[in-house]
Amino acid sequence: MVDRNHPLPVIRQCALLDLPRSTFYHTPKPISDEELELMTLIDRCHLEHPFYGSRRIRDWLEDQGCAVNRKKVRRLMRTMDLAALYPKRNLSLANQAHKVYPYLLKNLVVERPNQVWATDITYVPMARGFVYLIAIMDWYSRKVLSWRLSNTFDTGFCVAALQDAIETYGKPEIFNTDQGSQFTSEEFVGVLKEHDIGISMDGKGRWVDNVFVERLWRSVKYEEVYLKAYGSLPEARASLGRYFAFYNERRRHQSLDRKTPDSVYYGTAARLAA
Repeated sequence: MVDRNHPLPVIRQCALLDLPRSTFYHTPKPISDEELELMTLIDRCHLEHPFYGSRRIRDWLEDQGCAVNRKKVRRLMRTMDLAALYPKRNLSLANQAHKVYPYLLKNLVVERPNQVWATDITYVPMARGFVYLIAIMDWYSRKVLSWRLSNTFDTGFCVAALQDAIETYGKPEIFNTDQGSQFTSEEFVGVLKEHDIGISMDGKGRWVDNVFVERLWRSVKYEEVYLKAYGSLPEARASLGRYFAFYNERRRHQSLDRKTPDSVYYGTAARLAA
């Protein structure tokens, strides 16, 4: 951590930390209201057409009366951590230095709670600015086990959500993620290893395995986020907390034979324990 008040010159501190001085002196430019509005439109387009890449999203924006070049769309999609969902010949890794684990769910029949958990991160717009949301879901019951919000796209809030889920519900047999840098990081993987949890990561041609969490994001955004204009992070946290309680306890799912995630999660667990 570079300290301007330290007797050691800044140039020497940067050299010791292998940090370019340009990075230290750089002041991030705040995102304009125009770009925030554009990011919200991109997010809506991605929910409706998750297979759209930057070219098609650019065309979609043009149909909405918003002319913007593809380069800007790509830059904002990277900020939002959005990518088109389709089978790719070669998946690009967010961090080539991180180990990628094999996919463990091929031909696996998921038939009980805590057999497989999954997670993902999504962009959440607010009245001014945006935050990132992570949720950890039980595949069998669709129950949201834990979630966290963060205004930075780092690993810390992902690890906190994972630890909270394990402390509250025990551990799963397998934890499945994509190959994002947060999930391949030593901190995140270390928690899984510490609890002897099978680590599974989506591989080539396995984009569809995240469909359950993608459906969750669609529900969260159309039933909660897009109906609100969160004025602050605490406000967003409180409102989303109420929504996830509703989602788990009272919202029936057709895929669960019109049952709630809580009733399936706890009912199945009680039946297996009997």
